[in-house]
Amino acid sequence: MELDNPVWHALRGPQANLAEGGPLARRYQPDVAAFAALPDDPAPDAWEAMQELLGPRGVAFLARDDLTPPSGWTTAFSAPAVQMVAVAVRGVIADDAERLTPDDVPDMLAIVERTHPGPFASRTIELGEYVGLRGDDGALIAMAGERMFAPPYREVSAVCTDAAYRGRGLATRLVRHLVAHMHERGEIPMLHARADNVDAIHLYEALGFTVTREFAVTGYRVPS
Repeated sequence: MELDNPVWHALRGPQANLAEGGPLARRYQPDVAAFAALPDDPAPDAWEAMQELLGPRGVAFLARDDLTPPSGWTTAFSAPAVQMVAVAVRGVIADDAERLTPDDVPDMLAIVERTHPGPFASRTIELGEYVGLRGDDGALIAMAGERMFAPPYREVSAVCTDAAYRGRGLATRLVRHLVAHMHERGEIPMLHARADNVDAIHLYEALGFTVTREFAVTGYRVPS
């Protein structure tokens, strides 16, 4: 059930301190992450709570497609995605992986801007461990981190490598590093990828992740 609705189980569980909303609708604080969530089986009043939470012209970024919003809600966008779970990933500590801190956020935002791994905000680092590798000049050249945590599943996210350093296995090393730490904590690594990002999906499959769910990240706009 956690995998079918991970954002809700994260925001109602260990990441509740980074949430806004109440028992019927929640979202991450906007400078942490873009996602919102409804209960596993939302009643009509849950949509009313989401509308109140988002305010006029707000958009709910929902990582599931088993929902039918009430009349008046419109679809702002829909992006096909896949969910993958680590079934045979070998965790390996990378001794040169640097644990990133809030002081590194400008560098993190810069590499995200260059590589476009997905949504990343000024406080996303608060969701979990983020690690990186730096070039000889000190610039951040690769990064990976943790986002949603719906126990026992923890999400690998923001995996990116600067274009000039691709093909060297840097992202693989960082993902294995995070997986090693997750295994030490008794967690199950999982991740999400755009369905059209075939190269990334093949990389994750080669590491030992397997696709468990196809869905769409959909933006629902509140009634005008």
